[in-house]
Amino acid sequence: MKRNRKQSSAAKPGKVWQKKQYSNLLRYVPSGTYFARIRVGGKLIRRSLESTVLSVAKLKLADLEKEERTRLENHQQFGSGKATFDDLLTEYRTRLEANHSIKPRTRAYYNERIEAMLKNWPDLRQFDVRKLKPEDCERWAAKYVKESSPTNFNNTIGVLRTILQIGVERGIRYSNPAAGLKRARLRKREFKLPSQNQFHALVQEICRVPYGPGLASADLVEFLAYGGFRKNEAAHVTWADCDFDKGEIVVRGNPETGTKNSEIRRVPMIPDMRLLLERLRQKRRHAKLEDAVMRVRECQGAINRACRNLNIPRFTHHDLRHLFATRCIESGVDIPTVSRWLGHKDGGALAMKVYGHLRDSHSVNMAQKVTFIEKN
Repeated sequence: MKRNRKQSSAAKPGKVWQKKQYSNLLRYVPSGTYFARIRVGGKLIRRSLESTVLSVAKLKLADLEKEERTRLENHQQFGSGKATFDDLLTEYRTRLEANHSIKPRTRAYYNERIEAMLKNWPDLRQFDVRKLKPEDCERWAAKYVKESSPTNFNNTIGVLRTILQIGVERGIRYSNPAAGLKRARLRKREFKLPSQNQFHALVQEICRVPYGPGLASADLVEFLAYGGFRKNEAAHVTWADCDFDKGEIVVRGNPETGTKNSEIRRVPMIPDMRLLLERLRQKRRHAKLEDAVMRVRECQGAINRACRNLNIPRFTHHDLRHLFATRCIESGVDIPTVSRWLGHKDGGALAMKVYGHLRDSHSVNMAQKVTFIEKN
């Protein structure tokens, strides 16, 4: 009697590992979880694919094989003792993409810092990491600090240090040549916000331009000032987010990255905001609920031109957020409430640090109303 050589996919009694008809794929019988069993560079790797679904496990297996072979190639390249900055950068970006503990916007910001650094230091990409000296980093830093804000500069040298540290980890270098770079001192910014009269004059000046998106830019200026939104948040507010009955606006931010703190928040419609939205809704009666309220995403050029024409200090989109907070506090709204409207997650600590002087002056004015003398 001939023996049936056909393998069965069913596990034999007493065995905990079940082979599948797909290579490099095993199933752990007690839990039903699939595992990868692959050999890369002579090393046997067994790792859980964290799925009991075969189709999902197959996809994860392919990703794992690609990841391990890429890592092996990098190790072999670094093992030779030779590497360019671009080689380390590739490894850094791989780690950055695999780090799920950071937010998408933070990851995008780090990539922005990399691009800014490479633009300012064009020879760096092909630089032999072994030959990179501390004085090379210092010369670049001395130049870049003059062209960048302190915050961007500090974060950029932080990224540079992290990338070069990979070379230290791989044994290509003994020390990090960027370790001695000094951070720029963060200067506390003095807000030069427009007065109420200047703000209204600025809006009118923007509307006066007979060409380009003048009216739409003016609408965005008012929208940012009356709601305290970040520019990215304002761009994604739709008519469905404007609840006129409850008198509030739902802020969802970018559908991919969310608001800065990745949470939805609700901002009340102050009277000026309600008037603005009602006017825009009246002009766009046929707009769909999913349509964006704002027709432009930025208006810095219009602000700059209007400020020059009116001879008032220049300000930015984000300054309109400060203008909103300032007006709220000066009107008597407490700082924790303003902080919640702005979407801060610290209970008002940051707002107190930035706007505390407003509360102090407000307190002085309120104190003048307190008296123990009986009035006739």
